[in-house]
Amino acid sequence: MHFGLYAPIPMATVGSPEIAQSNANALKPLAPGTRDQQFEHGLDLLTTADAVGFDLCLFAERHLGSDMHAWILAGAMASRFEKIRALVAIHPGLLDPVLTAKMSVTLDRMCKNGMALNVVNGWYDEEFKMFGGTMLQGDARYARAREFLSIVQGLWRNDSFSLDGEFYKIDNARLLLKPASQPPELYSVSASDQGRDFVAQTCDWWFINYPKDAETTDDVLRAIEAGIADMSRRADAFGRKIRFALNPFIAIGRNADEAFESTVARVLEFDPEKDERKLKRRMLPNMKAGCIGTPQEIQAQLGRFRDMGLELILCKFLPSVENARQIGEEIIQPFNGQKAAMAAQ
Repeated sequence: MHFGLYAPIPMATVGSPEIAQSNANALKPLAPGTRDQQFEHGLDLLTTADAVGFDLCLFAERHLGSDMHAWILAGAMASRFEKIRALVAIHPGLLDPVLTAKMSVTLDRMCKNGMALNVVNGWYDEEFKMFGGTMLQGDARYARAREFLSIVQGLWRNDSFSLDGEFYKIDNARLLLKPASQPPELYSVSASDQGRDFVAQTCDWWFINYPKDAETTDDVLRAIEAGIADMSRRADAFGRKIRFALNPFIAIGRNADEAFESTVARVLEFDPEKDERKLKRRMLPNMKAGCIGTPQEIQAQLGRFRDMGLELILCKFLPSVENARQIGEEIIQPFNGQKAAMAAQ
């Protein structure tokens, strides 16, 4: 099984004093000779994760916020990784597809284990308009995304590419730089019927949605089974196969209750609004996936996920260097048999 994590940025991070400070100081100048803590902390955490067994890092994107730009952050960090592959968010309709193809090839050749695209069709109209895009709804949004990706992939695979589409007109576009190996993979998440068909037709990986009404881990497991079956049927209809990923919240403790309570306390300590309702909205779905407790309990749950057909666990956790190291050494390495192999060398 593959294991990933999020690059720590304000949008994707809770319970981090470094990210909280970076967010609080986002509109202030930095002291001479210093770098933003969002970058410094992210680099420390991700290089640790790279060393202890993580395989992938998602660089999420929020343009209208204090989050550093995903592509620049990925370029600065991922080129230093020995093992981790960069998964970078892209919003069709916000960036030009030919430029996106060039950026992705550049990053792919900078990273030892390449890159992949996380396709985000978007919902934030103000952000799209402010940063030069156009927000579409319904079928049009997915039709545009299909054209966008056909251009990106066409340029990856061909000497030149043209498209006379509804949304894009491309005439003999060329990239004089190609991906390092196989064309980068496409990841996405979508809950709607239209969105699932889009994933089934165009993407390689689907991040499974959590049910909004789930109250127990068994509810989550049943929803995962149903989601895998539904997406597999859709992909079969297009003559394709989809691989499955999940992003559970992972917290290690002497028992599940202790791990949960310490996590909540840490989040509230560094949340400027100290709002438990917001905490529940942001974290509880992921926390119901059964990956809070002792390392042995978490490994048992990961085994269930693997048996169901999941191949990637994108770990959400309190983003500290210590937590990344502990998850790598006490969960990832034993689960994948790496610890025994490393000890035998």
